[in-house]
Amino acid sequence: MAPSSPLRNDARNDRGPRPCPVCQQPFSPQGRQRVCSAACRQAVWRRRHPPLVVPIPEHSTRATTVYECPSCETRLLGVQRCADCGVFCRRVGPGGSCPHCDEPVAIVDLLATEDRR
Repeated sequence: MAPSSPLRNDARNDRGPRPCPVCQQPFSPQGRQRVCSAACRQAVWRRRHPPLVVPIPEHSTRATTVYECPSCETRLLGVQRCADCGVFCRRVGPGGSCPHCDEPVAIVDLLATEDRR
């Protein structure tokens, strides 16, 4: 058997300009460079590492659940029965006390106000 030449990838050895995968500007890569600039390198890194999204819990403990009285519309935190009306309240969702006014606030209410901005 005759010795064969080693396999090689000539496509990796081209030194001509090629488009940057981020901004599509032509550039000549130097060494292992894959993008044209530091800004494009940062954009590639951010695409590969998206920010972590903290999921909103669907089920919460009673102590962290906001309830609303159907009669007087009073919001209660962790209490299912309205003391004034004596009726059972409907569940609004997970939440807590507002740090400014100490009123019960549901996470759903906070997300709804951000969407309006």
